[in-house]
Amino acid sequence: MEYLCYLTNASLVLHLIEYLHGKPQLRVSYVTVINQIDGWVVRIRLKHQPSPQEEGDLKSILSELGNSYARPKHVQLALWRLAGGECPVNVMQRYQVAIVSHGRPEKEEIEEFRKHFIRGLGYCPQTLA
Repeated sequence: MEYLCYLTNASLVLHLIEYLHGKPQLRVSYVTVINQIDGWVVRIRLKHQPSPQEEGDLKSILSELGNSYARPKHVQLALWRLAGGECPVNVMQRYQVAIVSHGRPEKEEIEEFRKHFIRGLGYCPQTLA
């Protein structure tokens, strides 16, 4: 099973990652987090079909935190390459996407990305709040 959503800021992404860590029964295979200028794309791949209750809860939190996402072609291709095992650095270079995390989701990766990006810009844009 796969779920894809669009979130408007880093705080929402961190909240989703915390939720996933608190639900080991979902058996997450991997999570991909991509930062875009106007928000964040999160792809969640599960190892198995969740129970109707688990799926309902996950869909509920996804709709509460974000929106469904229609993938542009370059993002779709990047996600396919990552799923196929290609190195995230190569995917970023080829498709010009900022892959913040791919694999086991860790809050620290997102927080580090946010910190470095803000330091480079000299201010905090809304999407990194």
